[in-house]
Amino acid sequence: MKTTFFLFCVTLSSLAWGQTIGVSVLSGQPQPLHQSSHPEHASQASLASQQSLLGAGAYTSAKGERPLWEVAPPIQQKPLGDTARAVKKERKTAKKATFIREN
Repeated sequence: MKTTFFLFCVTLSSLAWGQTIGVSVLSGQPQPLHQSSHPEHASQASLASQQSLLGAGAYTSAKGERPLWEVAPPIQQKPLGDTARAVKKERKTAKKATFIREN
């Protein structure tokens, strides 16, 4: 409890100190936003010529990574009901506490 209170006080004091450091450097006066003007407006123009994303022309392929379904074996998962029954059985056979402490 004392440690938590101490850390809380240190945190608050560091936050307060951090707010007071910038007083001499930054002023609290608002500064309006000045956006540069752009005199050009949108106008109609013809579309660019068509370009292939594949580069030289024809489609080519090369060696690369294989899809996971070709390489990895299918995962055999245990049904959720079987898992629940196993946990229930384990809970029945688990060691129980012999001493009960009450505050």
